[in-house]
Amino acid sequence: SLFIDEGFGSLDSATLGVAMDALDALQSMGRKVGVISHVHEMTERIAAKIQVRPNGGGSSAISVGA
Repeated sequence: SLFIDEGFGSLDSATLGVAMDALDALQSMGRKVGVISHVHEMTERIAAKIQVRPNGGGSSAISVGA
């Protein structure tokens, strides 16, 4: 398993593509990959998501999608 927390925000789009391809390759080999990110391009490309959004007042809403 591999978990990455905000490791992509400083990458240009070409380098981000290379990094995403590498993560896809790991997943295709049966590895579990978890990513925490606010990078829009990543949120569009990753199908399975757990999203946490603030509700205000210190609470959050969680949605799970595939």
